[in-house]
Amino acid sequence: MSFASFLLRRFGGLLLVLLVTSFLVFGLLYLAPGSPLAFILGPRGGTPEQIAAVTAQYHLNDPFIVRYVAWLGDVVQGDLGRSLVYRQPVADLLISRAGTTTALVSLAAVIIAVVGILAGTWAALRGRWIDQVVSTLAAVGLSTPVFVVGVALISLFAVGLGWFPTFGVGSGGLDTLWHLVLPAIALSVASAAYLARITKTAVNEERTREHVQTATVRGLSPSLIVRRHVLRNALIPITTVLGLTIATLIAGAVVVENVFALDGLGSLLVKAILQRDFAVVQAVVLVLVVAFVVVNAIVDVLYTFIDPRIKLGSKR
Repeated sequence: MSFASFLLRRFGGLLLVLLVTSFLVFGLLYLAPGSPLAFILGPRGGTPEQIAAVTAQYHLNDPFIVRYVAWLGDVVQGDLGRSLVYRQPVADLLISRAGTTTALVSLAAVIIAVVGILAGTWAALRGRWIDQVVSTLAAVGLSTPVFVVGVALISLFAVGLGWFPTFGVGSGGLDTLWHLVLPAIALSVASAAYLARITKTAVNEERTREHVQTATVRGLSPSLIVRRHVLRNALIPITTVLGLTIATLIAGAVVVENVFALDGLGSLLVKAILQRDFAVVQAVVLVLVVAFVVVNAIVDVLYTFIDPRIKLGSKR
């Protein structure tokens, strides 16, 4: 399959997934109890005239399918709608908050890749007590909820030692990076632990291959064998897990952003769901789906660089 055909196929799949996902999310929000009028008009409500005006403005009394088709038509034209609660275009809300989530996920992805691969490889090559320590730490990391890790980090390093800020994203640049260290660590603990276990298993499996044993008999240096014959072939499962992990980090950022009071897409999604802000929920979900599909497409391309025998679009 050519690269253009691969991109076209993935783009068609992305459109289908976006259509199905948007329909399901829109339907679930429509069936959920409550009304966004309480958040638009305030806790005291409004006069009958105000309620009628807001209902007509946002088409709240229109049937489900009419509202969905109207929303879908606007999205096709590049209009994500207007927030019921924030009273501003949804695109502006996403742009103002996407930077925080992107920086958080990127930093967490780097931590996951470095810690997971190094720890797993070290445990596989050294074995014995190092393997036991890494396996134990990985089990603890996998079994600890994200919000518990976040609260523990805040209590120890922010409140107790005062090394890091407790909340917010800072004023930009290095200050923002410093503010995101603890949230990124909290977001990456479980994923780094899982990647370490996968890496250890993959490296141990590759070490028993015939070509590795042949290279050892030929007298090649252990470091060369590890780099060329062990890690290179072990990168396929490692890349698969790393790609899936990064794709799911955006959804996992929902909890972390609320724990650390970050103004990212995750916290925006939670508020929009609670306030029944249909347009915002739909837009954030679409961003999550696009990110997931794009990351998986990048992983498929990386396969061809890791192992030339793998072709785009082929079954692995």
